[in-house]
Amino acid sequence: MKYVIVSGGVVSGLGKGITISSLGRLLQGCGLKVTAIKIDPYLNVDAGTMSPFEHGEVFVLKDGGEGDLDLGNYERFLNIELTQDHNITTGKVYREVIARERRGDYLGKTVQVVPHITNEIQDWIERVAAIPVDSSGEQADVCLIEVGGTVGDIESMVFLEALRQFQFRVGSQNILTSFVSLVPVLGVVGEQKNKADSARCKGTPLAWPITERHILQII
Repeated sequence: MKYVIVSGGVVSGLGKGITISSLGRLLQGCGLKVTAIKIDPYLNVDAGTMSPFEHGEVFVLKDGGEGDLDLGNYERFLNIELTQDHNITTGKVYREVIARERRGDYLGKTVQVVPHITNEIQDWIERVAAIPVDSSGEQADVCLIEVGGTVGDIESMVFLEALRQFQFRVGSQNILTSFVSLVPVLGVVGEQKNKADSARCKGTPLAWPITERHILQII
């Protein structure tokens, strides 16, 4: 399994979901099977109880799960069928870890963000990536992962740390990152300004070798 991670910085709403769908179509055109995961850093378990004025419309999946509208985007673009587990939220992850702690699964250990939350995120990604999502019933070749929100927000830091660790679990040759950012052109000066973009790249815990970081600049 290969993994492509798409995150974004400076501002939100730059088109990470469209980037995922577009990359997926290109990979399908090369004969590869793809699946997609959307990470939402909010504490809500799902988008079902969130105001559409604040978060946008809810997409209802075939299994009844209420997820982010990006999942519907993935389904339509890539002709795949996702489940509620393809939408990972902070609420879902913490609920699962707390349930494990109450059952005694951690055998009295102190439950911490690292390693217990980050391990749960990695386990979740591997488990969901293996779920067949098209009519062939076969496991996908590539899993596309969108990290919602903006790099630098405290809410998404645990997911970025989990993904940083994930490269060591699956091997750096099996993972690729894409960073969608804003490079504004100031009218007065008439030139691109990339200082904010550089700061976000520095701020991310995704400490990939520079040869493996691909930055998509949106102006």
